[in-house]
Amino acid sequence: MSMKPIDPDPILKVENLTVAFDTEEGRLRAVEGVGFSMYRGKTLGIVGESGCGKSVTALSLMRLLPKPAGVIEDGAIHFDGTDIVGLSPEQMHRVRGRRIAMIFQEPMTALNPVHAIGRQLKEVFRLHHPTMEEGAVGRASLELLQKVGIPDPSERLSEYPHQISGGMRQRVMIAMAMAGKPDILIADEPTTALDVTIQAQILEEIKALQVETRMAVLFITHDLGVIAEVCDEVVVMYAGKVAEFAPVERLFQRPAHPYTIGLLRSIPRLDYPRKIKLDVIRGMVPALHELPDGCRFENRCPYAMSICQVDPPPVRTMGEGQYAACWLYR
Repeated sequence: MSMKPIDPDPILKVENLTVAFDTEEGRLRAVEGVGFSMYRGKTLGIVGESGCGKSVTALSLMRLLPKPAGVIEDGAIHFDGTDIVGLSPEQMHRVRGRRIAMIFQEPMTALNPVHAIGRQLKEVFRLHHPTMEEGAVGRASLELLQKVGIPDPSERLSEYPHQISGGMRQRVMIAMAMAGKPDILIADEPTTALDVTIQAQILEEIKALQVETRMAVLFITHDLGVIAEVCDEVVVMYAGKVAEFAPVERLFQRPAHPYTIGLLRSIPRLDYPRKIKLDVIRGMVPALHELPDGCRFENRCPYAMSICQVDPPPVRTMGEGQYAACWLYR
């Protein structure tokens, strides 16, 4: 899916990414034909229901697909001019964490429960900056915890993950991701388990770090409110494919794909009458082994036509940097 660039120099360009998993039911494609570009200082959002391929796309960019089941079947991931799909594990090791970093959805599973916060943070510095002196590593660790808004950071260094709150653990994950001063930060639903005030603080901290370092941010979420708050452009995914791509304001003002329209209608609004029923998208996302030949949204789409059952929809240009894969616009 081609897109109009914001500037001539994307730091990351994904082309026709197709990812499959070998299962007992055979090889199943979790992501198919996905493409987008990322730019320095900009935030790209990927939104969609659970199981639509958001996290698989992120893990592919990091080359962290579970082995041997997960494979990149097709496509290219051009990072700073190099296709990282073809890199050896040793070459990818030098990219991962240092150039492309990731904040995972659940920090309690990403942090080591038997090591203190300080030890885990210092380990990241030693890995990416092996020539740093011990004193400099300690000072840098303390400074990063301060930057991400952790109170009493010197005390937190000696504490273990179970001794701090979920919001604090997520801040530690952000600090660890920022230790390598990455060009790209991938945030996979980093605020899902947090209350709204902590969520707002985390989003502000990521924004502030982005302004300071001009890193590109890939924000993965199912929350359209978060998308509206932090993103410049949005990829809407459904059942492993890109349904729509648009600048964030355009997406909210003039959504084109029926799936995007359905998602936006399902959000409660302040001007709705009290106790009104919210709109819902009927039906379920098809399982990977039951994907239809035509449009994957056809069984849930209020505008479905006979051609939708037979042929995958082509990508149409909707103007002003917006694209939609839908037969409605033929």
